[in-house]
Amino acid sequence: MAIIRPFRGARPRPELAAQIAAPPYDVVDFEEAVEYVKDKPLSFLRVEKSEIELDKNLDPLDEKIFQNGAKNLRQLLEQGKMIQDGAPCFYLYQQTMGKHIQVGLVAGASVKEYQENLIKKHEHTRSDKEEERTRHVDQVGANTGPVFLTYRAVPEIDTVQHDICQRKATVDFVAEDGIRHVLWVISKEEEVSRIQTLFSKVPHLYVADGHHRSAAASRVQIARAKKNPKHTGQEAYNYFLTVIFPHDQMQIMEYNRVVLDLNDHTPDTLLEAIRTKFEISPAESPKPEQVKRYGMFLDGKWHRLTAKQGTFPANDPVESLDVAILQNNLLGPLLGIQNPRTDKRIQFVGGIRGFSELERRAKKFSGVAFCLFPTSIHQLMSVADADQVMPPKSTWFEPKLRSGMVVKLLDE
Repeated sequence: MAIIRPFRGARPRPELAAQIAAPPYDVVDFEEAVEYVKDKPLSFLRVEKSEIELDKNLDPLDEKIFQNGAKNLRQLLEQGKMIQDGAPCFYLYQQTMGKHIQVGLVAGASVKEYQENLIKKHEHTRSDKEEERTRHVDQVGANTGPVFLTYRAVPEIDTVQHDICQRKATVDFVAEDGIRHVLWVISKEEEVSRIQTLFSKVPHLYVADGHHRSAAASRVQIARAKKNPKHTGQEAYNYFLTVIFPHDQMQIMEYNRVVLDLNDHTPDTLLEAIRTKFEISPAESPKPEQVKRYGMFLDGKWHRLTAKQGTFPANDPVESLDVAILQNNLLGPLLGIQNPRTDKRIQFVGGIRGFSELERRAKKFSGVAFCLFPTSIHQLMSVADADQVMPPKSTWFEPKLRSGMVVKLLDE
């Protein structure tokens, strides 16, 4: 069962939502974030990525960073730029990106269910990033960025959410990237109870995006429970901030790769070596049209690669993924990328950046770029159900959830 809980969300005043809500901290680097906030004094990046107001050379775990984030959140609340609801609520968060529309429930998800793997994962976390987020959550005193969860769609839940979406929204704005963000507050006790009952019948939730944020919430819960002699399991820190979407509304884009050199190959010798595991043909378009096919930009030209049958275990939920086939049959043995999590010679480029970005990087470094077919939500769930993990950078979800739309304080 999926245990979810309403909470007293802290959220921007409706007229300030467009100024406060910001891209998530982990999709913009330091320089991009500094540029983004130049004319946005209320931007939530000043909370989520508060190092942008400090010395760039600070250690990522320097106390000054977390103290600054806490100060900035406190100021938003004390100055009335953000308000906290007086009673526990759920929220509906709708995003529109072109023709794609997705509606998720903003709720507190159970840390205990996460720890017991009833909330399923599909990625490993990095200890340094996990520690940074843990310190941020604990010292800022809030889940500032939501974890993106999904579940197998339930028609009754769809109906309830559809009815709520017919009402006048609390927040409605279009961000600078053209994506529309709409928020409804669900405060009626009977509706809150109805939603909780419906979700209690959902067997599993799945982490789609936000593995480090969910791991950090778990670490904070363990630490705070140990320090609290009156711990009951009902404290706010036992539930973490999530937005929960039905699986059939998820949009996954490709997560592409650029290798910065040819590992002592020439373009011709690399092509010859690739032919042992892949069929190669000219590409009419960089984008592969189906699974087990790839676009490869090499020496100024796009090629189509097709994985040969028998070169991968077709029934293995992980090893049959396009990202795994590329890694095991090409990136590792031919280009020397043995550990894509740590190797500095490989870069990962979300599909939202387009093919021109792959070409630009490959040309700049005299390397090679690969465009992949997107991993499906069904593949993600199959891997998680098998208690396995995907290779790093297997999925790129769009649109991204804005930070600061709703914040969950640890001391409600």
